[in-house]
Amino acid sequence: MPGEGGKTIGVISMARNDEFFIPGWMRYYGSQFGHENLFLILDGMDQPLPAGHEKINVIRLPHRTLSRARGDSNRSKIVSYIAKALFYRYEIIIAHDIDEILVADPDRGLSLGDYLARPVKYAALSALGLDVGQHLELEKAIDPERPFLEQRSFAHVSARYTKPVVATRPVNWGSGFHRVRGRNFHIDPNLYLFHFGMVDYEISKAKKDDQALLDAGWSGHFDRRHMIFDIIMKNKAVNGDEFFMTARRRESLFRSFYAWNKPGMLSERPVIKIPERFRSVV
Repeated sequence: MPGEGGKTIGVISMARNDEFFIPGWMRYYGSQFGHENLFLILDGMDQPLPAGHEKINVIRLPHRTLSRARGDSNRSKIVSYIAKALFYRYEIIIAHDIDEILVADPDRGLSLGDYLARPVKYAALSALGLDVGQHLELEKAIDPERPFLEQRSFAHVSARYTKPVVATRPVNWGSGFHRVRGRNFHIDPNLYLFHFGMVDYEISKAKKDDQALLDAGWSGHFDRRHMIFDIIMKNKAVNGDEFFMTARRRESLFRSFYAWNKPGMLSERPVIKIPERFRSVV
């Protein structure tokens, strides 16, 4: 289905053992582009079909037990190959992890489809990464039936989630969608990628205690990810709108020579107050 601006846009993601993020992913992108343009890859024939699956395109693949690093790489390769085929039907493909959501700045007054309908000269566009976490002293457990950003006020501005998730032609995503192989990145001034993996402490803790994931080498990853709760509580939050331009500039300029096509990290671990205009978006 063409977006309101006339471009055909498809959305693809891959998931395993997830019942929490898939419904929100379907609801958000279904409202943006139509459910018929969503492609969900289920990693394992043992995976139950999500509620409302008949409205979207579901691909079920046999599961392979891999380490965390190899699993991330394998997932990105699968999505890249399927996305290449989808370009025979779509002009733009949006691809990222199931616990992330791409948002166009509401200040532009455009839907995501309308915003992406403008001419784009790059093969891929990156969105500024905002790692949303629960402030354990101020915020209650998440209600999955309500917009997440109505319930969460703080985010860590993280280059790790400033990902090239919008492709305008076939590309090869690197592990975790953190880069496009062989291409530079371009951070769009009006796109944001909200990462919700740590949106609720108890939910993330349950995953951290999952023995199957620990056996696959996820413990170090979970330890790093759980630092977000301390970062949000201990760092003074700054006004998001006053920092976004600085973050984009610094992530673009101060990158490692050995990771030239990934954004540079922000060493002070900045926390921002999420602007009010995003509250009802997702």
